[in-house]
Amino acid sequence: MEAVLGFFIALAIAITGVGAGTITAPVLMLFMGVEPAVAVGTALVFAFIVKVPAGVSYWMKRKVNVPALLLMAAGGVPGVVAGSYLLGHLAQNRELKAVILAVVGGIVLFSAILNIVLTLKRIDLVRYHTWLRKLIPLFTFFIGIEVGFSSAGAGALGTLLLLYTTNIFACAVVGTDIVFGLILSAVGGGLHLSMGNVDHPLLFKLAIGGVFGAFAGTHLAALTPARPLRFALLAWLVFIGSQLLYRGFAG
Repeated sequence: MEAVLGFFIALAIAITGVGAGTITAPVLMLFMGVEPAVAVGTALVFAFIVKVPAGVSYWMKRKVNVPALLLMAAGGVPGVVAGSYLLGHLAQNRELKAVILAVVGGIVLFSAILNIVLTLKRIDLVRYHTWLRKLIPLFTFFIGIEVGFSSAGAGALGTLLLLYTTNIFACAVVGTDIVFGLILSAVGGGLHLSMGNVDHPLLFKLAIGGVFGAFAGTHLAALTPARPLRFALLAWLVFIGSQLLYRGFAG
């Protein structure tokens, strides 16, 4: 069951581009009953595994803007460290489980809606503001906190940030954001691993399916209408985020 889940999550990521963390952690919490902190930690390590092929591919093709990536990492890495330790601290208090569910649900809901807006709206790449480039580390610090706490949100927010603060080509925006997400997943996943917030048997099964799903997705991406599937997946994530938010407040 877990391997099949990993396969379809990785397949959806490869075809639609929606982030691994945004999908995985909510599914583990809602449908498999995994504790929030463990779900986030497992999702981050899984995200790292399934993002490696894409990250290496963009890097080898020189579709990663290194100066922009360094600016993003300067804020994102400290942020994901802070977010990971914050979640680890809160998770020690069982009474705060509802709070964690509500926060993660809100982040997933926000990320899904933002992705829908970005998909619908064609952003004019000429309208960037050079002075905002200096604030990239500040913005990515908060993105890092979000990723470390919920495993979600890096993709949509990172893309939006690059579009409005740089004038790099669209393919480089995608590549830079993927490698940025890979770095955050590696750091956050490693920290959660050290704190014991990773379900190793579950991760192994997810990863087995995820490797095959990522491979299949790269071949199906050119043959599958990604836009309708992306909307369907994002609509489903809006529902999932709403459910987590509801359970958090109801709990």
